[in-house]
Amino acid sequence: MRYVGVMSGTSVDGLDVAVVDMSTGAPRITESTTVALPDALTAALVALNSPGDDEIDRAGACDAAFGEFIGRAVLRCLDSWGVSPSDIRAIGCHGQTIRHRPDSTPPFTMQIGDPNRVAETTGIDTVADLRRRDMAAGGQGAPLAPLFHDALFRDAERHRIVVNVGGIANATMLPAASDAILGFDTGPGNALLDAWCRHCKGDPYDRGGAWASQGAVATKLLDALRLDPFVSRTPPKSTGKERYNLDYVIRMSAPFDFPPQDVQAALLEFTAWSIATAVERWGPGAGDVVVCGGGRHNHALMGRLTANLPGYGILRSDDLDVDGDGLEAAAFAWFAHRTLSGQPGNVPAATGAKGPRVLGAIYPGG
Repeated sequence: MRYVGVMSGTSVDGLDVAVVDMSTGAPRITESTTVALPDALTAALVALNSPGDDEIDRAGACDAAFGEFIGRAVLRCLDSWGVSPSDIRAIGCHGQTIRHRPDSTPPFTMQIGDPNRVAETTGIDTVADLRRRDMAAGGQGAPLAPLFHDALFRDAERHRIVVNVGGIANATMLPAASDAILGFDTGPGNALLDAWCRHCKGDPYDRGGAWASQGAVATKLLDALRLDPFVSRTPPKSTGKERYNLDYVIRMSAPFDFPPQDVQAALLEFTAWSIATAVERWGPGAGDVVVCGGGRHNHALMGRLTANLPGYGILRSDDLDVDGDGLEAAAFAWFAHRTLSGQPGNVPAATGAKGPRVLGAIYPGG
């Protein structure tokens, strides 16, 4: 009853690997880690996030290389944890999103990391392609995490809002004394902060928000950012780095002449404000905001969330004994369990799908 989940998020900052134990019926994360990607593979995956020449050839090569890397990484992690591959029922493999176009005609989403190679390398049944069935049923294909958040964080007496701050931020609304679930992408998480930091300083991210804290918020830029139409759009909604990327920052900041650290401060405030706006506009009311994902390590961002949400308790998922770094990978382990059990993995109120659907395809490990 143990499952492995693997996930590479929009930040492309590593492969998250987690083990979820389902022996009690409720998900329990027993192991998790992040495996660094080879520099060449990271660069190739990042390049696929933007249109360019020879896209089909580059995507095909990345798909194969990333699938092999995932398989080898899973085996290394299991060995380091003293877990035999034979003890794992299945791998839930999200892969790497290279396009997410929920508003195109027709809408589509594309993840790579060949599950055939994952299954072949590990010998473990692999469940993959976990977004497109929801999209085929009229949904956005994202966010999928709300059902997993419900299984981990639901509280019968207190409202809880789970906010995952990866490259993109998403929120799951879990009202007390109810089984209702609402979830959606709120806008940027780390995407803009990372992109601007990498562009200006050559650093992959602004550790702890230290650079943003050195700046004064560029108020005119912040005012322009707050007009972003995605933030005010009614759910269901999802987005990606197709929208929130370096070009977005340059385009929005170009009319002004602010120092780079002031731009970073404005991006941080916009990120916190967009999350807080979602919580207040579509949430069940004051309660606990449980933050997971890499953004919870950004002390400046956590501080601005607290300032923007007076009356709410701002927690890290770790405060509730849930590993906030392994959470998304664990979700896909859990989805593999649901798929193999014939249970749906989507929340129609979150994605906009016509109904619950069993997600993904199964690739036997042999």
